[in-house]
Amino acid sequence: MTKGALALLITGGTENWSPPRWRERFTAVCPERAVALLPADYVDPAAVRYAAVWKPPPGGLKIFPNLAAIFNLGAGVDALIADPSLPDVPIVRVADEDLTGRMTEYVVLHVLLHHRQQRTIDARQRERRWDPPAQRAAGALRVGVMGLGVLGRDAADALRRIGFDVAGWSRTRKALPGIATFAGQEELAAFLTRTDVLVCLLPLTLATKGILNRRTFSLLARDGVLGGPVVINAGRGGLQVESDLLATLDDGTLAAATLDVFENEPLPAESPFWSHPKVTVSPHNAADTDPDAISIYVAQQIARHERGEALQNVVDRRLGY
Repeated sequence: MTKGALALLITGGTENWSPPRWRERFTAVCPERAVALLPADYVDPAAVRYAAVWKPPPGGLKIFPNLAAIFNLGAGVDALIADPSLPDVPIVRVADEDLTGRMTEYVVLHVLLHHRQQRTIDARQRERRWDPPAQRAAGALRVGVMGLGVLGRDAADALRRIGFDVAGWSRTRKALPGIATFAGQEELAAFLTRTDVLVCLLPLTLATKGILNRRTFSLLARDGVLGGPVVINAGRGGLQVESDLLATLDDGTLAAATLDVFENEPLPAESPFWSHPKVTVSPHNAADTDPDAISIYVAQQIARHERGEALQNVVDRRLGY
């Protein structure tokens, strides 16, 4: 019996993430089925059972009448579910150990960068100044993680094990050992007022769009050991109001920010974030996971489905993640 075809609808990417490289990967891990990279390759739409996508063109998936599942090749699905013509089939998001581990590395790196005042040390190095800044124990720094899904839970636990005073906030109540948790809009202010470093790993939904705004920043702790609150956004660019970020960095409401995601990507050359003295910019690579691992993960999910087993990490379209 011929296996259902796999269609690839992928927009953009660097060389290692380019559409032709994805075709090579999926052809290698799915040798028993036809793999078609659209629009370059032809495939009978009726033969397609699965689609692996990254920012597919609107309407690009509605042509497949027998589609059984859609696999999103990144963690964020906001761009995908915004398509009103999207077929009513399960959407599976990538959630493997490699992606989770890399995000945790990024979060820990940048919390430590602010905690250990590395930017101050860098500046003094350029001035040839042997003048170490005052240093506090990790337990003196209150870190708050917004979003307690797989990525947020792992990052929060790693920070706790280092010794930081960690709290988490999520839409619904979560229980994490050794971590204070807050839930819902009614507890957001209490979460923010005890936070020196705010780490945002939320998905982008109608409820979270623009949540990193002046009001949020103004509620962060003002009495912390860093002299002012810090924001780290490694979630989605649409979570932040960039004009508010710049204004609050300039007026001292925020002491610093680390930004991996932006409203417009790649970040335009004229963006003031590039040269702002209080901003660390990274090119949306916080969880730049191994694409070979992603293709294997998708192939394993397809095999599960064809054995009659439930797909894992299926998106709740109503919630947006």
